[in-house]
Amino acid sequence: MAHAGDTARAALRRPFHRREFLQQAWFIVSVSELPTALVAIPFGAVPALQSGNLIRQFGAQSFTGGTAVLALVREASSVVIAGAAGSALCADLGARVIREEIDAMRVLGIDPLHRLVVPRVAACALVTPLLNGLVRVVGLVAGHSFSVLAQGGSPGAYLQSFSALARLSAPWTAEGKALVFSGCTAGLIASYKGLSAAGRPKGVGDAVNQTVVFSAMALFAENFLISAAAA
Repeated sequence: MAHAGDTARAALRRPFHRREFLQQAWFIVSVSELPTALVAIPFGAVPALQSGNLIRQFGAQSFTGGTAVLALVREASSVVIAGAAGSALCADLGARVIREEIDAMRVLGIDPLHRLVVPRVAACALVTPLLNGLVRVVGLVAGHSFSVLAQGGSPGAYLQSFSALARLSAPWTAEGKALVFSGCTAGLIASYKGLSAAGRPKGVGDAVNQTVVFSAMALFAENFLISAAAA
């Protein structure tokens, strides 16, 4: 909590390091784009396969497309993104710690939170909603393909059940969740664990593992609370 409060106060100070922000945004895209796209394939295919097997027993296979709305459109795939982006940010900051770059910045009177953490959290907040859109597109294509090809479903029925449950507000809600979850929460956790890395490279590895675990726990808790409040 103290780290989050200090980061929020540092974000209000000027100047805002635009070049660092742009570099980190591109860094997050470069390390997260391919992994999130690949993970999105089973993320969309598995619900389609599992729900298709269940729905077929009730003779309602035409409603398989509706599961894609519940799994991909309404819910942000934040854990997928946080695992890639958060671990990369934590490793970058942790490497700076063990190289004593952070200590050197403090000796020179440079605040690491203002110089390093704020641009990274802001970059996460910008990039993760865009990556969330990529995950949804890839996941929906994978779910449609597996439902039609592997289970012999009808493409028209899939799209009809999808459009019956889809609402215009659902993608915007998911984008807001992605911004809060991966952009803010996961970015802050990754920055905190990265700056807290101690000792040798093993400490950086431990910090990366903790970032993924703590991010997943925080994201599930926040998603539950927000979904319950919006219900």
